[in-house]
Order: sequence, then structure tokens, then C-alpha cells
Amino acid sequence: MTQVSSRHTKFANSLSLVTGLIAVLLTVFQIWQGITADLSATVFRPTHLSWVLILVFLAFPFAHIDTTSPAKYVVLRCLDIVLIILTCWAASRVIPFDYDDISFLLDGLQPEDQYAGLLLILLLLEATRRTVGMVMVFVAVIFLSYALFGNVLPDAIASKGFSLEEMVRFHIYSTNGVFGAPLAIAAGVVFVFVLFGAFLQVSGAGQFFIDAAFAIAGKSKGGPAKASVLASAALGSISGSAIANTVTTGSLTIPMMKRLGYKAEQAAGIEAAASTGGQIMPPVMGAGAFVMAQFTGIPYSEIILVSIAPAILYFACTLLYVHLMACKLNLQGMSETEKIGRILQQGWHFLLPLVMITALLMMSYSPILVGIAGCAAILIAALTRRQTKISVRLVLEGMKEGAILALPISIACATAGIVVGVVGQTGIGLQFTQFLTSLSGGHLWSALLFIAIAAVILGMGLPVTAAYIVLSVMAVPALMELGVPLLTAHMIVFWLSQTSNVTPPIALAAFAGAGIANASPMRSAVQAFKLAQGFFLIPAMMAFSGLIWIQTETPLILIESILGCIALIIAFSAAIEGYLFRPVPALSRLIFLLLAAIILFVTDDYRLIGVVCIAVLMVWEWKKSRLIPVHPPTSSLEK
Repeated sequence: MTQVSSRHTKFANSLSLVTGLIAVLLTVFQIWQGITADLSATVFRPTHLSWVLILVFLAFPFAHIDTTSPAKYVVLRCLDIVLIILTCWAASRVIPFDYDDISFLLDGLQPEDQYAGLLLILLLLEATRRTVGMVMVFVAVIFLSYALFGNVLPDAIASKGFSLEEMVRFHIYSTNGVFGAPLAIAAGVVFVFVLFGAFLQVSGAGQFFIDAAFAIAGKSKGGPAKASVLASAALGSISGSAIANTVTTGSLTIPMMKRLGYKAEQAAGIEAAASTGGQIMPPVMGAGAFVMAQFTGIPYSEIILVSIAPAILYFACTLLYVHLMACKLNLQGMSETEKIGRILQQGWHFLLPLVMITALLMMSYSPILVGIAGCAAILIAALTRRQTKISVRLVLEGMKEGAILALPISIACATAGIVVGVVGQTGIGLQFTQFLTSLSGGHLWSALLFIAIAAVILGMGLPVTAAYIVLSVMAVPALMELGVPLLTAHMIVFWLSQTSNVTPPIALAAFAGAGIANASPMRSAVQAFKLAQGFFLIPAMMAFSGLIWIQTETPLILIESILGCIALIIAFSAAIEGYLFRPVPALSRLIFLLLAAIILFVTDDYRLIGVVCIAVLMVWEWKKSRLIPVHPPTSSLEK
């Protein structure tokens, strides 16, 4: 704002100060409610959303503001202030609304309440446009229009058709729609865990995990790339965003990968694939996992348990691709890394809060209280060592950053609540289930293919959590009708919802990595898609095997599923990358693909035969590599 007058600069600085203050107060309010639970759902959720809307209108301006034009800047910011005033008026009607009022029960909403509810929906859509994008707004408007005008549609997709008063009453003046389960999760447990991640960053714990990853893997083949995968596994779920994780760890790992000899597109793809995987890594698996617990009624501790094996398999898959790339390019590791013992000596105390929240979650304590305890633990841990001692200013900065990072999640969940509400109100979910079952011909594999395509398309414009919510209410019933258990069906949809970050033509995490690597966004997306094959292979194994272990099954089924998944990953990696212990001949690549298909689609009894065949083929390739030495090209560093 170099050309803006001092008066306008002071105005802008005042708004920034107010934004920070409101963000910190929101954090205080969330912690207070999490500890006391004094407010009922009908009061807390509207209060949270109103607070979030005010912050969005302050932190996300109406449009890209030309700071060289003081008059335009003031006009646009005054428009934001008008929206804040309207939010406060609507909140003053919605928050104290008396649900037991006899006139409401008999006659419906008063005109003022109806106007306030309608205004709140419009304000939410505008906040969605600013934080999430127009695609989410378009999806919400389509569903609202269907509920309003479904009676004029063809009989195959028609619904009753609801009045505007009925729509506002359902979506605003109830715990359905906007104030339904998605917002309840975002306003409660998700907020405190996002705050936990913000405290980890300001305390220096994030850098500790990155340094530890480099110390562990830095000297191996393709060391920085493997360190990127390990660091992203540790930080991804805590950051709550694959894009944020890509930017945070990628700013360090991507330049190092390029210096080692990886192409710019490969470096960006590796970071994007690894960062996206953080969202499925226990103990904190992003907002969607908490929504899953709410939707299924299954304790979060059980979701953590069944997620451990698939998450490890995903990162094993990514590490394998990274290793094969390094072998093909003959890339060596870093010559010098800091000793892991020294890093642990300096930062071991940062592990204690993670151990604590994992133990408490496994013991089925309230996730909200666990998140608050984790926030307190990370601050106490930072204060115990002189080199990591943080000031009050940094604590306030963490509180502010936590609130700002949570804004898009709360807005997306509130808007997704509209979709969930319309599905329940109109019954379109049952029609979609019948349509998907009919379209797939009753075959599970074809239903999975259609759901994967839908996940990629939805993910082009929706955040991962919103994509999961929308897809789960539509697709999970279809999967269950085809014989998939409830938790397995939700887990499949949850995993497939992550794919949009790494799947062309729009792959936001890959595009963020491409910006850091100065690489082609589309080529980076292709590399990320290849490296993130686990997001497609592992959900398929969930559907066709016992990878999501149900306690009624024997542990042997889980072991067979894990072995089958490992063999499947190795077979696909060798076939696609064309390298194992040596360049894989075309015939062997074809055999690997056929064996992978066999493992995927046969029953458990025959899956082990495929595993054995892949193991035999691996031994054959290993022996060939020993008999015929291969001299891959040297890396750019050696040149």
C-alpha cells in the first residue's frame, strides 16, 4: 500500500487489528465452549457461524483490491462492513430464537425471522464464494433450487417442492441444513485441532519434524524426496490442508530435490502426493474423519485403528515410487545431515503432546477436550525448554492463525450442510442410490469407478471435507446396497475424496508445488497422480478385501489383505514406473499388471497365490539385475 495516503493506511491497519482481535476472541470463545459446553446446539452453532462470517468479511475482501486507488479501497471495505452489520442483525434474530414458541409451532416463521434466515443463507453463499470458490456456491444453489422447484421436474427425479418459508425453517431454524452435523463437527472438534496445528507451527514443532525426517532419510537414495514424504506424513494431518502442507514443507524440500537431480515436475509431484497423504494419517486425519465419526456413529478411536494400516501402505507406496525414481536417475542422498540423536535431544518434548492426544483419543475421551488438552500441552512443552520458549505475542499469533485457518473449513461445512439437508428433505439420496446401482449393473468395481470419477469432478471446486460430505450422503448407501460394510463404504469415499488434490486437470496441491518448483502445473499434476496411486489402489482393496478390519473377522483376513495390498502396490509400481531392481522388460510389466488385477478381484483364498507369483517375479528380476549389471544415467550432481 505504498501509494495509499496515510489516512487510508491507518484505516487498513485498523481493520487488520480488529480482524486479529476478533479472531483471538473467537478462539477464546471456542475453548470456553469446549470446556464448559454451556450453550445448546441451537445457540452455539449460529453463534459460531455468525462469528465466522464476520471474520470472513474482514479477512477475505470482497474482491482483489487495487491498493493504489484509496477511494476504491475504502468503498469496497465499507461494503464488507455493511455485510458485517447485516450478519449481526440476522444473528440477533436467529441466535435467541424461541423454538418452543406456540406461534412458531402452529403458524411457522414470522416475516422478520424469515427475512433474517434468508439473509443468513445469502451471506453464507457470499462467504463461500470468497473462501471456497464459486463451484461450491453453484452446488448449493442447484440443491436449493431442486428443493424449491423439484415438483416441476420429470417424475424420475421429481420431489415435493417446498416453499421458501419451509426451506428457511428447515435449513436455519433447526439443527438440520446449515446448522447440521457438518457444521457441528467444524465448530467443535475440527476448530480445536486446527488450533493445535497452529500452535505446533508457532512453537517450532513443525521445523522439528522436518529436521527429523531429513536426519532419518536424507542420506539414502533420493534422500530429500523421502524426507519430504516422512515430514508430510507427520505434519499433514495436523495442518488440516494438503495445500498448506505442500507450501510449508515444500518450500524446503522441493529446492533440495531439484538440486539433487529430480526434475522440477517430479519434485512438485512428490511433495503434493506426500502432503495429500497427510490427510489420511492417524491420529488426526483432517476434518473429514471427524465428520465420518458423526455420520457413522462409530467412535473416532475405532476409525483411527482401522486407518493405521491403510495409511502406512499409502506412504509405503509413495516411498517406493520415490525410491524407483531415484534408482532410475541414479540419484544419491545428501552428503551431510544432522544426527537424529541431536535433533531428538533438542526437540523430543514436541513428541509428548502428540503421544498424549493419541492416547486420549484411543481411550475414547471427548475429541474436543482432547484437542484443547493438546493445545495446552504443546504450549507447556514449548515453555519447558529455553530454545523453544515462546512469548505471549506468539501465543496470540497462534490463536489468530488457528481461527483464520478454520474459516474455510467452517464455511465449507455449513454450505455442505445445505446439500445434506436437501438430500434428507427431498429423498433424492435414495434416487441417486438406485441410479448408481442401476448404472453399475450391480457390479461393485464399476460403482467404485463412477464414485472415483465423481470424487475427482467434485474435488475440482470443493474442498476435500465438503467433497466427502456431499459424496458420502449420495454414494455410501449405494456401496452398502452392493454389500460393502458401513465403515468401509465411508472410508472408501473419504479416501477417494482426497484424489482431487493430485488428479489432473485441476490438482490444487500439485499446482501449489509447481509454483514453488517453477514447474509446469499440468506436468506436476501428472507426476503427483502417478505417485498417489495409493489413493485409488488402496480403496479398491478396502472394497474387495478385509483391509478395513471388522472385529467379527479373524486377524488372518487382515494379514492376507495387507500382504495382498503390498504385492498390488509393488506390481503397479514396477509396471508403471518400468523399474524395479533394473529396467523392467515389457513382458514383465504386462505380467505385473495381470497379477495386480488378479490380486484385486479374486477372493481371499486365491489372493495369496497372486502374492506368491509376484514374489517369484520379483526374485527373478532381482537375479537378472545381479547377472546383467545396469548402468543408469548419473545425476546432475555427479556430472
